[in-house]
Amino acid sequence: MPGIDECLLEVMRLPGARGAAVVDWTSGLALGTIGESPHGDHEATAAETAEVARMAAEQPAFAPEPTGPSAAAPDEAAAGAPPPVEDVIVTTRAGYHILRFVETSFDSSVFVHLWLDRAEGNLALARIRLGEMAERLVLA
Repeated sequence: MPGIDECLLEVMRLPGARGAAVVDWTSGLALGTIGESPHGDHEATAAETAEVARMAAEQPAFAPEPTGPSAAAPDEAAAGAPPPVEDVIVTTRAGYHILRFVETSFDSSVFVHLWLDRAEGNLALARIRLGEMAERLVLA
């Protein structure tokens, strides 16, 4: 099972990959980076993308509605549960940004940010491979 560095190396093998990072969306800190950053500063990009990830992950509109007799109260359901969002995709004129949330056995607030060149990248393939990689990622 790959760690952060191995995960980032694997992500950079995707066609059109320009840069990637593993980010904690609670703090906005990059746990690992590789390649280019959209504005040349991986730490600033991590903080900015963490804000987008946090907004999506904590948005009640994306949370599944609890149903049935075993439905927990909203506060109970949120404690320790993974974000209801799998990934966030932002498209720009020059590229794609995929923020893929990583589910872990502990209270995780980590995502992988992949920046793809629009002309060379394949958004569908990148999303599938990023999901597979996020499932195998081991955080230590």
